[in-house]
Amino acid sequence: MRPPFRIALSDTSGSLTQQLELFALVNLGLVQSLASGILTPTDAIHRFYHADNCLYVQKQFRIKEANAIMSHGVQLADLFDALSAEEAQRELNYELEIIRSLCLKLLAKRRLPNGTHRATA
Repeated sequence: MRPPFRIALSDTSGSLTQQLELFALVNLGLVQSLASGILTPTDAIHRFYHADNCLYVQKQFRIKEANAIMSHGVQLADLFDALSAEEAQRELNYELEIIRSLCLKLLAKRRLPNGTHRATA
């Protein structure tokens, strides 16, 4: 069996603004994959919410919403260790909604009212 594909944010290129938009969009995809059951919380941690990406987000982005996204992401699997299956599923849905709203907030910060993008990070 092949090890799961890992996304390394440190391998991305482009401006900080472009990297942040990619970060938000990838997270939105992860939220959808987790909500639909395509990925398990453990899979998501191995693939994206791992220590290397957490450190990258903390050092490179230095944005509280991005740090909060990673913080919520790394804790998803713990829900199933600490709660009953039904409670864990409810809490997972709640955490995914928090991540989703933080991603949308990041994307909204990067757009001007006329729909164009900000030039700075």
